Amino acid sequence: MMSPAANRPLIGVLWMLATGLCFVAVTGIVRYLGTDLPAPQSAFIRFAFGLAFLTPALVALMRRGGVPKGSMRVFVLRGGLHTLAVILWFYAMARIPVAEVTAIGYLNPIVVSIGAALAFGEKLAPRRVGTIAVAVVGALIVLRPGLRDIAPGHWAQLGASVCFGLSYLVAKRLSEIVPATVVVAMMALTVTLGLAPFAAMVWVPVSLTQYGWLALVAVFGTAGHYCMTRAFTAAPMTVTQPVTFLQLVWATALGALVFSEPVDPMVIAGGGLIIAAISWLTWREAQLKRRGLTQPQSGGVPV
Repeated sequence: MMSPAANRPLIGVLWMLATGLCFVAVTGIVRYLGTDLPAPQSAFIRFAFGLAFLTPALVALMRRGGVPKGSMRVFVLRGGLHTLAVILWFYAMARIPVAEVTAIGYLNPIVVSIGAALAFGEKLAPRRVGTIAVAVVGALIVLRPGLRDIAPGHWAQLGASVCFGLSYLVAKRLSEIVPATVVVAMMALTVTLGLAPFAAMVWVPVSLTQYGWLALVAVFGTAGHYCMTRAFTAAPMTVTQPVTFLQLVWATALGALVFSEPVDPMVIAGGGLIIAAISWLTWREAQLKRRGLTQPQSGGVPV
């Protein structure tokens, strides 16, 4: 049964609006910093600040005896996937329009659905297959292969979407054996350690201003995940999922107003198609679950 806290749709929508604003702030800052800092170095500094915020959780974890036996390999796997994902994302964010990064990023849930079927044995029902097909069409509309050159930044963001999706799948498995705070704290630790050697190889001098901006990236990123969690607690995903489309609208406005990036109707159309497909699937599966028509799944799709 749904808890009372999950019956406040307006609160959930407001929290999801705040989530989108936080994540758009992250993309805007990274876009503003541009290519002055190598992607691995920028990502390392951002996660180092995030690790500082989560140090109390790590200390508490160590006092309780550390992570469960046998789980460290899974934490390392998740850290490796997320490390590669953030490097690719930082690279893409500095090189292609904000709206395109955001639109391609909406493919994450599709990767999660496919990965859940392959790794956890979840059934790919026709509705899921149809959603994946529509989302792929949306991605092709955004990229338009053959009609324009696909830049390295586009390939990087596609790779980031795949790696983020796989990372979320591993996080789902971890959430079944340890609390959510441990999953987040260990991600910050493993990703920071994973990024360190890559950052060291390309390190360039960093100004105090750049440190300040990257600290803000950590603040907004952490706040965004917190707001997202509150949104999912306050209302069903069928209510909050469609609101994520506004993130593409805000990203497009940010790119146009701040960075003078042209508004591309094809990016809006493709991103909207991806979000529409995901929102429909979320609504449909919620309906079937209420009717008791869905089969029990060995592993859910992580949010």
